Amino acid sequence: MAEFAKRFLIYRGDHRERQNVIWNTLGSGVYALASMVLAFIVMRMAGEDEGGIFGFGFSTYGQQMFIVAYFGIRPFHITDGRQEYTFGDYRRLRRLTCGAAAAAAALHLAAMALFGAYSAHKAAVIFLLAAYKVIDGYADVYESEFQRQGSLYLTGKSNTFRTVLSVAVFLITLQGTGNLTAASLGAVLAQAAGVLLFDVSVIRAGELPDVRFQAERGAGMRLLKNTALLFVSVFLDFYVFSAAKYAIDGELTDAVSGYFNILFMPTSVIYLAANFVIRPFLTRLTAFWNMHDLGGFGKIRRQIGLVIGGLTVLAVLGALILGKPVLGIMELILGESYRGSLTSHWMAFVFIILGGGLYALANLYYYLLVIMRRQGCIFLVYLAAAAAAWLLSPALVRRFSIMGAAVCYVGLMAALAVGFGAMQAVFFRREKEAEYDR
Repeated sequence: MAEFAKRFLIYRGDHRERQNVIWNTLGSGVYALASMVLAFIVMRMAGEDEGGIFGFGFSTYGQQMFIVAYFGIRPFHITDGRQEYTFGDYRRLRRLTCGAAAAAAALHLAAMALFGAYSAHKAAVIFLLAAYKVIDGYADVYESEFQRQGSLYLTGKSNTFRTVLSVAVFLITLQGTGNLTAASLGAVLAQAAGVLLFDVSVIRAGELPDVRFQAERGAGMRLLKNTALLFVSVFLDFYVFSAAKYAIDGELTDAVSGYFNILFMPTSVIYLAANFVIRPFLTRLTAFWNMHDLGGFGKIRRQIGLVIGGLTVLAVLGALILGKPVLGIMELILGESYRGSLTSHWMAFVFIILGGGLYALANLYYYLLVIMRRQGCIFLVYLAAAAAAWLLSPALVRRFSIMGAAVCYVGLMAALAVGFGAMQAVFFRREKEAEYDR
């Protein structure tokens, strides 16, 4: 395994920079493709109800547990250019958060099954999908360290190979057994094997000499205090992002949940494409901000914003022109019994894509505020948006079904983009004024 890890690792100089871009693109693309099509494939192979359970468990509930495991630390970790905390500090905290996420999912789903809100089958499948995402959250601490060490290509490699391995095992098991629970268990085991092979063994190979494995005394509590608001903020962020899905799961059927997840698929592509644009520049943005090079910081900020805006316009135009035919093709692939189940929601599809673009823009501004270390402001924006989501989403879904969910989603994403955008603009202007006074 050590020899494999070393071969997996080595790139140096300009070649490494090129590989950072290539593997980050590939890893993001494979992850996005899996997130986008798995619910559709499960619906085709196992039926609309099973597809709905899988879609909700994988992209909503499981992802919420990923957020608990992830604890909002990655932006803080990869922008910790001064090595305030060691890798050992970050890993120790991540072990605690992953354990908390697994325990929270087990207790909550047991209660849902006990009180009759979920069947035992639905609770078991969702728990396994949550476990899959918790393991993904543990892998993230290694992949964050890879990026902090300037080896983003290792993050992309791990994402690519772990995703391919676990998705292949899942689909082969589902095809062979027809049992969604067995397939989900297979995916969990494959994900765990992937972390050991593509993350743990690689960082232990010793080719990244600046990695410090020792956790320092007292650092864990300081790190917890520094990132607690980020965690609450990211948790609220995903709740806001998924409020419409939670409302559909609570108010409507598993089948409707499955259809909404299919309509929601392109948002993953928009978001991950935006992250592909944003992530390679985070270390440079951090360096510019720490050096008070506001010209360089502002230039990159504008360029990324223009790219995200352009992608959003293209995506919405594509949905207006090609959305209905594409949804019709998807219905044909699903089968004759699905005719009209997606095309009837074409305008909701357009709204969802617009919301995905707004969410990508909000994430750019979120990262800028993290670099500025304005966690309190991030929390306030998320808290206000979460309160609005909690009040609006169930009412809109009950009244307008899928269209109500789409309108709720785009409105909430617009609120996040405006809130974060205004905050980062204010702090950027203050820094410029302070720099001028110096």
